[in-house]
Amino acid sequence: MLTNIPPGLVMILGAALVPLLTHTPRQIFMLGLILLSGLQAWQLDPGVHLTTTIMGLDLTLIRADALTKPFALAFHIMAALGVIFGMNANCRVTESSGLAYAGAAIAALFAGDFITLFIFWELTAFTSVFLILKGNRPGSLGAAMRYLVTQVSSGVVLLAGAALLYSQGQGLTVGPLDATTLPGFLILLAFGVKAAFPFLNGWMQDAYPEASISGTVMLSAFTSKLAVFVLAQCFLGLEWLVYIGAVMIAFPVFFAVIENDLRRVLAFSSNNQIGFMVIGIGIGTELALNGVVAHAFAHIIFKSLLFMTMGAVLLRTGTTKANELGGLWRSMPLTTLFCLVGAVSISCFPLFSGYVTKTLTVASAIKEGYFWVWMVMIFASAGVLEHSGIKIPYFAFFAHDRGFKVKEAPRNMLVAMGIASLLSVIIGVYPNALYGILPYAVTFDVWEAGHLLGELQLLSFAILAFVFLMVRGLYPPEIDSTVLNTDWFFRKLAPKIIMGIVRPLWAVYSVTVNGLKLILLDLMDFAGGQINKSSIGAGAMSTSVAAGIFLTIFALLLALRFLLV
Repeated sequence: MLTNIPPGLVMILGAALVPLLTHTPRQIFMLGLILLSGLQAWQLDPGVHLTTTIMGLDLTLIRADALTKPFALAFHIMAALGVIFGMNANCRVTESSGLAYAGAAIAALFAGDFITLFIFWELTAFTSVFLILKGNRPGSLGAAMRYLVTQVSSGVVLLAGAALLYSQGQGLTVGPLDATTLPGFLILLAFGVKAAFPFLNGWMQDAYPEASISGTVMLSAFTSKLAVFVLAQCFLGLEWLVYIGAVMIAFPVFFAVIENDLRRVLAFSSNNQIGFMVIGIGIGTELALNGVVAHAFAHIIFKSLLFMTMGAVLLRTGTTKANELGGLWRSMPLTTLFCLVGAVSISCFPLFSGYVTKTLTVASAIKEGYFWVWMVMIFASAGVLEHSGIKIPYFAFFAHDRGFKVKEAPRNMLVAMGIASLLSVIIGVYPNALYGILPYAVTFDVWEAGHLLGELQLLSFAILAFVFLMVRGLYPPEIDSTVLNTDWFFRKLAPKIIMGIVRPLWAVYSVTVNGLKLILLDLMDFAGGQINKSSIGAGAMSTSVAAGIFLTIFALLLALRFLLV
């Protein structure tokens, strides 16, 4: 077994060979690398396994703890499902970049110091941006560039915080930090970008809907869950996170209800679900941390399942806009079934994964006395049922029959969706399979009658509310528009500010350049006239003078260009 390289690194290195292989060997090769990395990660016991010293810095390349095994297992499962789901696309770019992206996220889980974490942190950004670029949609390029700037900036802030830690003699070990200190706050901010904290979440709703069909599935699994993982390692019990998470679970509900693009609805839903995990990290008890890890694991599966179903719809119809879809259950019955499994899983229906994972965090909130936060969690849970549990399947497959006569999703997509559905059911029916790899022993009974009855009541009334609003014509209509969240700052406000600064500078630059050009032309005309009036020697002298003037003005032009552009 490969014991001297971090898990995931074989996937990163192997990604370079992916474009050289033909289709079938390529798929086998990628799945083989994921299996090899997964076996390596599974065999790592808690502790430090590989260290090195570079330029006087002590780096821990492989370190395992109670959190790494469940996250690593979920990441490897999702990497394999991503390969299977994207087989029909036969795109070397997305396959290679997706494999490297998953490998970088996995390697980051085992990073024991902030420098190693920074390297893989940034690698996740540079590899995943190709998944957005290959969306080949009108907004893909802009979304990819905004995504890259945001993610790279997160890494820069992380590195700054690490440098301050080191300069203060606190070392580089990834571990509990004080968020009230400058380095601790910077690292928290860096994590918050990838976790899509309030006002830092615009990249998620901006990038996910513009990525390729398989790229969106991969994006939903790794970046934000990696942030959840490191937040739990460094800021467990930080009470700020309880209230940050409460905002995260509440506000996306409103945007998701009125959003028309169903992949963008799922992006808002991801922000909401991560909020539950952030609350659990802030509470910091054993029950809460178990809930964070369990729900992150289940969310990776069922949210990717929902993105897969919408990807299949996009492939067959060319759209995921609610006002353009409907009636697909006749043409795509299996995709419809798998979407319903994802919908009831995220909505916490009993016997499906969301119920046995999110319940742990919700219970820890009320147990620790966060009554109002608990109330927000209950409200947000009803909202999740409305926008992801009902809106997604209803508007895609049942409402507004548009007369689509399309083929069922490709076989490979159905296989990936079927595996994800099966896992969601297994976790829901037999939660001990997941509970057994959580950081602490689970002593909370999720099947206790009071919790079960309360969840059923919540689901029933949320469904009745949706039916009532639809029957009475009060449900917000599906309008062909994009609902901007905090991405408004990046997509609308920032360009206006930048252009407001650039336009005056560009005007000065243009006037200066045009004036220098006129002077240059006049001098050249003058030099040419002198050549006609003088001898050959004098002509040579005047030509050299003109050349000197030309070079001087050319140098000024270059200087202006570097200064003003």
